[in-house]
Amino acid sequence: MSATTALPASAPLGSIVETDLPARLDRLPWGRFHTLVIAALGITWILDGLEVTLAGTLAGALKESPVLQFSNADVGFATSAYLLGAVLGAVGFGWLTDRLGRKKLFFITLAVYLSATAATALTFDVWSFAAMRFITGAGIGGEYTAINSTIQELVPARYRGWTDLVVNGSFWLGAAAGALGSIVVLDPAVIHPEYGWRFAFLIGAALGLVILFMRMWIPESPRWLMTHGRLAEAETIVADIERRVLGHAVPRTGDLPTVRLRVRRYTPLAAVAEALLVRHRDRALIGLVLMAAQAFFFNAVFFTYALVLTDFYGVAPEGVGWYILPFAVGNFLGPLLLGRLFDTLGRRPMIVFTYAMSGALLALSGLMFQQALITVGEQTFAWTVVFFFASAAASSAYLTVSETFPLEIRALTIAVFYALGTGIGGVSGPWLFGSLIDSGSRGSVFAGYLFGAALMIAAAGVHWRFGVAAERRSLEDVARPLTAVD
Repeated sequence: MSATTALPASAPLGSIVETDLPARLDRLPWGRFHTLVIAALGITWILDGLEVTLAGTLAGALKESPVLQFSNADVGFATSAYLLGAVLGAVGFGWLTDRLGRKKLFFITLAVYLSATAATALTFDVWSFAAMRFITGAGIGGEYTAINSTIQELVPARYRGWTDLVVNGSFWLGAAAGALGSIVVLDPAVIHPEYGWRFAFLIGAALGLVILFMRMWIPESPRWLMTHGRLAEAETIVADIERRVLGHAVPRTGDLPTVRLRVRRYTPLAAVAEALLVRHRDRALIGLVLMAAQAFFFNAVFFTYALVLTDFYGVAPEGVGWYILPFAVGNFLGPLLLGRLFDTLGRRPMIVFTYAMSGALLALSGLMFQQALITVGEQTFAWTVVFFFASAAASSAYLTVSETFPLEIRALTIAVFYALGTGIGGVSGPWLFGSLIDSGSRGSVFAGYLFGAALMIAAAGVHWRFGVAAERRSLEDVARPLTAVD
């Protein structure tokens, strides 16, 4: 680290600090430290996939419950409540993440998420169920912002794309576990139908307690600390990371690029608006379009997946998990196998390819569904192929909004575009498709699929026109910090 003047533990407001900490983090090779960070933070996505998949596969059980007696519309309503909570939670917790720090918030959001998930098991009607799903969503929305910003700021630039895609794609490992779990908890020979769905929610809450302890050792983001003038603390953390990764202290050569920042404790909302609406309005358009398209595409199809299987193919509720399992595997393999190409071939060609391919394949498979040309097994295979590409596309949307905006507003930016995208494309999707499925018309459901496909193809076109080449570049190079000075 170097500085314009000798700095105390916390530099005074308005002072200028200079540091090479971002370059030191980016030059590191991949080490055990990075693997542990990904495990401790990314495991939340696995847990979320477990919990959400259980909720999706429980649709039939919720309809047959003598206490709840849900309709398809009730299932869609509860899912939309979850997504609405995620929207509001992302914005509120995202704002706090930039003000209070990454570490505090990924503890708070996890606590909210787990508490509400456990409380869902005690609900007794559609309103109490939807209320707990709303609070659960608020917690997971906050998790998206705190965790994505932390991972982006700790992982070296040349690994950032693949890492981010795999972490977001790990949701589907949890989905696969949830599919298997549903086969057990929904088996009336094992657990009474009224208690099986309640037990499913308790499983996720219990597993989540382990995550609280796994996160204890993760440091605060040095990049967040430096923007708040806490260079001494940031220096200590980076030096410790270097020793963990390289096994020794790194001598100072003075030849690394530095960044000069004017210290301030928070970013005024007027500065946030100026950054999003004026300075980076093209990037804001990209973020909004990518997030909205993938939100509708995923939430509309996935959250009503079980309803299509039960209503159009006659699959028993306790057997839905067998069909979600290959679907989940395909969703995880997409980011895992395609993710490296986002760092080598580049963001723009890969984002355009995965979005366009997802839309085209959904339209084709939807046509075969509408014409009743495929069996339930063939339908599952078709969805698996579609979402192999769509999962990489959706993960790249989170990558885009988290790396193409300035450091000081990173968490809030993730939150804003997650909220807008989910609000525009996600909240309406499950309710709309629930209603289309209730109509009993394959043609109506196909029209919904066509709409989702058109959104993805349009998003591909927007990114081709305005996309940013962020691969292998420092975050501070991709988006100049708002407080940077020459």
